[in-house]
Amino acid sequence: MNLNESMAVVEAIMFAHGDPITPEKLAEASGIDLETTIKLIDQLERRYNVQESGLRIIRLNDGFQISTRPEYSGYIKSALETRRQQPLSQAAMETLSIIAYNQPVTKSFVEQVRGIDSSSVVNTLVERDLLEEAGRLDLPGRPVAYRTTDTFLRCFGISSLRELPPLPNQEGQLDFDELAELELEKKQTEETEA
Repeated sequence: MNLNESMAVVEAIMFAHGDPITPEKLAEASGIDLETTIKLIDQLERRYNVQESGLRIIRLNDGFQISTRPEYSGYIKSALETRRQQPLSQAAMETLSIIAYNQPVTKSFVEQVRGIDSSSVVNTLVERDLLEEAGRLDLPGRPVAYRTTDTFLRCFGISSLRELPPLPNQEGQLDFDELAELELEKKQTEETEA
């Protein structure tokens, strides 16, 4: 395979895959060694930039994805005749923030921090693909834990959670383990009083 054909294979796989794909998986699928695959991704990214293409390569965590440039989103929406999504509510932004900085966390954790029932907000964020299930915790009732998705990263224009701005003051805040211990102590106290 020559250079142009190899780059075309990598580009085709990334385009067809749709979601972010790791260089390792891309190398395996293309039959091209890992080091060359990474160089091909870089060359493809440069080619898109030099040609002022409507496409670009974005990095999300450990993966790469072909995406359209944000400046063309209006044209794309018009062509697809999609309805403009409702902006996120204050409750949704609070919930996303809590989960993004503390993930994986349960609905109960979010409700404890917010002081209000957050089940419907979490469910809506899951439907909008901003949150996903991250498994179940080893606590009574085996509650579902949630984490942010690659769609969350894309929507907020960051490539990993490390790019989130630092919290202003973390003193006096409970971490998940401390909250879990408090919940367990509370249940044990209720059981002994009953």
